[in-house]
Amino acid sequence: MNAMSEGYITADGRKIGGTLMELRNITLRFGGVVAIKDISFDIRDGEIRAIIGPNGAGKSSMLNVISGFYTPTEGGVWYKGYQRGPMRPYQVARMGIARTFQNIALFDGMSVLDNIMTGRLTLMKSGLLSQAMWWGGASKEEEAHREKVEKIIDFLEIQAIRKTPVGRLPYGLKKRVELARALAAEPKMLLLDEPMAGMNVEEKEDMCRFILDVNDEFGTTIVLIEHDMGVVMDLSDRVVVMDYGKKIGDGPPDEIRNNQAVIDAYLGVAHD
Repeated sequence: MNAMSEGYITADGRKIGGTLMELRNITLRFGGVVAIKDISFDIRDGEIRAIIGPNGAGKSSMLNVISGFYTPTEGGVWYKGYQRGPMRPYQVARMGIARTFQNIALFDGMSVLDNIMTGRLTLMKSGLLSQAMWWGGASKEEEAHREKVEKIIDFLEIQAIRKTPVGRLPYGLKKRVELARALAAEPKMLLLDEPMAGMNVEEKEDMCRFILDVNDEFGTTIVLIEHDMGVVMDLSDRVVVMDYGKKIGDGPPDEIRNNQAVIDAYLGVAHD
């Protein structure tokens, strides 16, 4: 793939670009266990792409392949038209890929502001010594990074808790702070691992609104794993469905909703 394929305009007027990432014939093994078996699909620039499936389907393993945390046993990942080799996490971040986690991974003893600032680390150019001593351009650079972070805080409506230690926050707000930290890295592609897990109805509504706003206002490509099918069908442009490490469906929400193989996988019902 030498160039991104052509995009399209959605029914609500959003612009979806060409192929940003393509996963070709991905197989992932851990010893004798096959977590992913020969799966191919693409992710388009500016879309919201959902990965769904029952527990144990291989969704998180696939997200780890997309993020570069896992290197596939077979197959390859093409990003912006080039095949991607094995990488370290900081290299992935510099490529414009950020993520949140199923289990919240924040620093409980640090304030909300400082947690979000850690998302800017790969964008900082000053050396460690100059940052520690606040020499030269380090102070100006930090001021610029803080300004970016403050805009994210305003965007996600968490001004009132900006100085609060994260450990004191309720679960739903911690999830929002984790989203803010990922956005601080200014990602081209944002990976969300069960962003609604454990939330009440009001918190889910807020998170859905923010995900749509991130996609719309920043043009960020979003890939999400989510078990709430109502959320998936409302948010997603396209959905890929996994079951026991295999792909059993791939298409727009309406197509997936009526896919008998998907219905069987979720309901556990066999049909003649």
